[in-house]
Amino acid sequence: MDKGARQRNNTAKNHPGSDTSPEAEASSGGGGVALKKEIGLVSACGIIVGNIIGSGIFVSPKGVLENAGSVGLALIVWIVTGVITAVGALCYAELGVTIPKSGGDYSYVKDIFGGLAGFLRLWIAVLVIYPTNQAVIALTFSNYVLQPLFPTCFPPESGLRLLAAICLLLLTWVNCSSVRWATRVQDIFTAGKLLALALIIIMGIVQICKGEFFWLEPKNAFENFQEPDIGLVALAFLQGSFAYGGWNFLNYVTEELVDPYKNLPRAIFISIPLVTFVYVFANIAYVTAMSPQELLASNAVAVTFGEKLLGVMAWIMPISVALSTFGGVNGSLFTSSRLFFAGAREGHLPSVLAMIHVKRCTPIPALLFTCLSTLLMLVTSDMYTLINYVGFINYLFYGVTVAGQIVLRWKKPDIPRPIKVSLLFPIIYLLFWAFLLVFSLWSEPVVCGIGLAIMLTGVPVYFLGVYWQHKPKCFNDFIKSLTLVSQKMCVVVYPQEGNSGAEETTDDIEEQHKPIFQPAPVKDPDSEEQP
Repeated sequence: MDKGARQRNNTAKNHPGSDTSPEAEASSGGGGVALKKEIGLVSACGIIVGNIIGSGIFVSPKGVLENAGSVGLALIVWIVTGVITAVGALCYAELGVTIPKSGGDYSYVKDIFGGLAGFLRLWIAVLVIYPTNQAVIALTFSNYVLQPLFPTCFPPESGLRLLAAICLLLLTWVNCSSVRWATRVQDIFTAGKLLALALIIIMGIVQICKGEFFWLEPKNAFENFQEPDIGLVALAFLQGSFAYGGWNFLNYVTEELVDPYKNLPRAIFISIPLVTFVYVFANIAYVTAMSPQELLASNAVAVTFGEKLLGVMAWIMPISVALSTFGGVNGSLFTSSRLFFAGAREGHLPSVLAMIHVKRCTPIPALLFTCLSTLLMLVTSDMYTLINYVGFINYLFYGVTVAGQIVLRWKKPDIPRPIKVSLLFPIIYLLFWAFLLVFSLWSEPVVCGIGLAIMLTGVPVYFLGVYWQHKPKCFNDFIKSLTLVSQKMCVVVYPQEGNSGAEETTDDIEEQHKPIFQPAPVKDPDSEEQP
């Protein structure tokens, strides 16, 4: 432990390690180049709501209904999963202010369970989860933009991928240019998708006032259109849980939150109930205009709903889906780049990804890396298969992170906790999580096994790239040269104290202390300091 502590102290000035946040330096009055605290409460809510509500509620909310077997049980599933999501988010809120670092569950797992566990979380996110998710959302955007131009056939695959790439490049440029621009885009498009969903809900209320609530009457709502099965009900809960995915994304940008001790829990208290309300009442609205059979047969539920009720204004729905997915890509780029930034800062990714622009104070290398990996996924035909394989792993780490909250309470009972939730909350979440995890393993053992195998490919990478400290000099020289070239091209430096971003130039980069160009400091996982 002493060795790791000395290493962090020696490199804290020139490399942002796990114990020195950029914001701590900026707040000290040094005026150094640092990530800026520009995310207020409204933008924080926009990040959570914008990342949870993607295209799913517009396009295909039928997964829950299909497995629940009745309208009434499907609505119960949406409500229960919303409550469980809120419980998990409160657990993450305590972790977010106890370990106030960007990176979300990666940072928490690494600090609580050690370097290897954290690296595996980062590895699966870098390799598959975020590139594939962003690529799929971008393709959904391009599909809804191009579909009106091809009313009698499907848009060409090349056109879909090209427009998706343009979408990614445009939003990467916005995120590289300014944190404020990125959050404004997120705020605007989140407001847009909420307005579209509000229109759906209002139309549903109008339908109810007209007496169109046959499928909401208790005797009809709980009428099963298939044989009840506990396995299918569990699958409905799993589908519902995936629909709420993204609730933890605000924890990835904790260091950029204005007053995180107040705004992190406030954003959760506002956003999760809002999303739950929207999900439940949008589904209620759908069944006022469509029977369960019609809903299950539709490939784009909101579009079918609009065609039935909006008449000549039916074009609003496909436009709403496009706007929703555009905002979803922006939110995912914004948060995932901070995860890669945090990983590089801890020495688990190339150190250049831990640098920020000297004037804009944005993590340009991490954003470019995120964009490039997503563009590569756009030319991969198997990305949907990859999502199925690693979805289980993503959910696995949610439970591991919440379990870490209990471990941290036991190992470090006296560390400051500005937010401290009842231990009943993580226990409730873990019971629900274990139920879904066991069912996933039982129902799809091959898919889950392949997902675990993909994750475990990170073990040799960790020992070769992170644990092995005495690498050949030629390798270190190559990394040093590559880092220097990248710094000059992107005009980036490590967040540090004492340099004014407004006065920094490309020439100044060469004059910084030499350790700044070394690979990120390697830490022995056995000597990791716990928070």
